Amino acid sequence: MAAKNSADTHHPAQEPDSSPSSPAQRKAKNTSGTLERLRANIGPLSTMMRRELESTLPWYRRLSADERSALGLVAQNGITAFVSWYEHPSSPSWVLSDVFGTAPTELTRSISLQRALQLIRTVVQVVEDKVPELAAAEEQVALREAVLRYSREVAFAAADVYARAAENRGSWDTRLEALAVDGILRGENADALQSRISALGWTSHGRFTVMVGPAPSETNALLLSTLRRAAGRFAEDVMLGIQGDKLILVLGNVTDPESAYVRLSELFAPGPVVYGPLATTLAEATACAKVAFAGISVAKGWPSAPRPVSADDLLPERVIGGDESARRALLVNIYRPLMAASNGLVETLSSYLQGGHSLEAAARDLFVHSNTVRYRLRRICDVTGWDPLIPREAFVLQTALIVGRLATSTKATNQGAAKQAPAKSPTARTTAALPGSASH
Repeated sequence: MAAKNSADTHHPAQEPDSSPSSPAQRKAKNTSGTLERLRANIGPLSTMMRRELESTLPWYRRLSADERSALGLVAQNGITAFVSWYEHPSSPSWVLSDVFGTAPTELTRSISLQRALQLIRTVVQVVEDKVPELAAAEEQVALREAVLRYSREVAFAAADVYARAAENRGSWDTRLEALAVDGILRGENADALQSRISALGWTSHGRFTVMVGPAPSETNALLLSTLRRAAGRFAEDVMLGIQGDKLILVLGNVTDPESAYVRLSELFAPGPVVYGPLATTLAEATACAKVAFAGISVAKGWPSAPRPVSADDLLPERVIGGDESARRALLVNIYRPLMAASNGLVETLSSYLQGGHSLEAAARDLFVHSNTVRYRLRRICDVTGWDPLIPREAFVLQTALIVGRLATSTKATNQGAAKQAPAKSPTARTTAALPGSASH
């Protein structure tokens, strides 16, 4: 009796599973019917989706035929992938492989992430509008929920695709930027450089300048991006480069150089910061960069130098450091104009410097009035742009005098040696050429 009761108790529990009209079987049957209708309507849904894209998204109509075809294929893949996912919702790999496939690069080139999400929203809306035709009444709520979950997954997948594409572009741009900066420093062909910086979005065609200084201790991608944005507030175009412990800024069309250089120097680590002269062309930017590097290498020779300091203000230190361009600059811009101006400017400057920067001592040495010395010193400032009454600028002028005298002395020595070199007589040359002449 107990066994019978036990059997009777166990039998009702098995009846719902074995009955043809159990809820589980009815759900499986309805899901199977919905799945069949989804498969049968992939083509019509794709056609409807394309028409909806044309009518609701103005930017889609402005795309080229190839771009519309690529995006249409992505959307169609999305519908097909939804059917597969609806059948096996536990499989997460469909999002990237089935929907986007090989399209991420083309997708990110054609449209922005915002438009990609608009595209996904349109596709989801088309499927959702067709839910009453695709599912039985009791399955419509479940199908709508599946569509919403699907759209969420696709949106996250699209964001991931764009994020990875942006990272790849950022890495490539960083390498291209480093090559461009290195090309400017090494003086590569101007056409090749122009092509390279144009690929980075560089639009400036003049007023190039280069700043060099100590690099921050941690130069990661985030820091470089922050530096680039900060520098972009003062120049139309910016390129960054890191070489060893040096940070290099290449700037195009600096709006207000005087204030910009001071603000930009805050981006460097503690230490001297040197900027080169403005270059009018890309080819001159190489000379500007070399001058800036020559300045940074000897900037410690002037401990009280301002920060930042112009490479032209470091002419004496650069000459001592062996910079040939600084020597030429002192000759061309200071010594030769003073010699050409005559009126005793060179003699007055020399007496003033040797007399301990004393007007009276220079006047006594030259047998002129001190006002005459003062006038000539003002003329020196007008001719050269350097004021001998300012100690630092007087040091630059004194260095120019030394460089000029050495250049003149070297030139005179070479000319004298050429005049004094004895010419061999034809007889001597003939005698030396005769066989056995040395024995006589």
